[in-house]
Amino acid sequence: MLPPSLHTGLKEWKLLTDALASGRQIMLLRKGGIIETAGEFELESRHFVFFPTYIHQNMAMVKPGDQAGFESHAVEPKKVTLAIAGEVTDIVPVAHRSQVDKLENEHVWTPPLIDMRFSYKPENPLYIVLVRAYRLATPVTVVNSPAYAGCKSWVPLIEPVNTAGATPALDERDYAAKRDRILSVVGTGLR
Repeated sequence: MLPPSLHTGLKEWKLLTDALASGRQIMLLRKGGIIETAGEFELESRHFVFFPTYIHQNMAMVKPGDQAGFESHAVEPKKVTLAIAGEVTDIVPVAHRSQVDKLENEHVWTPPLIDMRFSYKPENPLYIVLVRAYRLATPVTVVNSPAYAGCKSWVPLIEPVNTAGATPALDERDYAAKRDRILSVVGTGLR
């Protein structure tokens, strides 16, 4: 269940936010944007608005059947539309590449992207973050201000985003089925 308004944005490729909005995918792979204190893993927020990004998108990192809507940008656009909210249901450390390989039908990524995620800061664990996506009833277009710029995962939103009337990308049963398939491969991990 989403709170009535959200003040935090999670930056993510536009192609991936589209996959989440359609119900095609419910998982994120993360090392960055993670705060680890006293040996504990936590996200900055379990409820957020997806802040779509464009310049780091790479069609070679997305399966051919999932490339529809790809927009090439040399710089981030001056305005960004926030249309998808997310609620984290599970956070699971991934110990082995073979676990992600078994989830081939559950995501849009190609093997080079998965390799890149495992290889980046190999001393840090890779996490699968399961997210229930919600389509906002009233998407909000924001000016892509300097406060949102840079290679960071989390951005505090200048104005809160209203979530009233947001609809889940997947109904409860379909989300639970996808979640169960993923957790059967990678385990239950952290909550």
